[in-house]
Amino acid sequence: MESDVAVDLTRQAMSVSMMLCAPVLIVGMIAGLLIGLLQAVTQVQDQTVAFVPKLIAMVVALAASLPWALSMLIEYSRTLFGEAPVGGWGVGG
Repeated sequence: MESDVAVDLTRQAMSVSMMLCAPVLIVGMIAGLLIGLLQAVTQVQDQTVAFVPKLIAMVVALAASLPWALSMLIEYSRTLFGEAPVGGWGVGG
């Protein structure tokens, strides 16, 4: 495998992984900010009050972005298998 192809595939893998993580992380960050603000206003400092709503918000974000994430993964997999040379991985020949 040429080094430029390996570098390009690695760059694409990092880009795809950041794009897949972004929706869930952004929702978690916004939920944490809002819950922290609400806790500061009401002076309720219980850890479960912060954890459970963030977890629920992140699960909902993951469920909502799952079709988009799967299509992005399928597209990257097709690119990966399309650009990988046959027998170039050092296995079987």
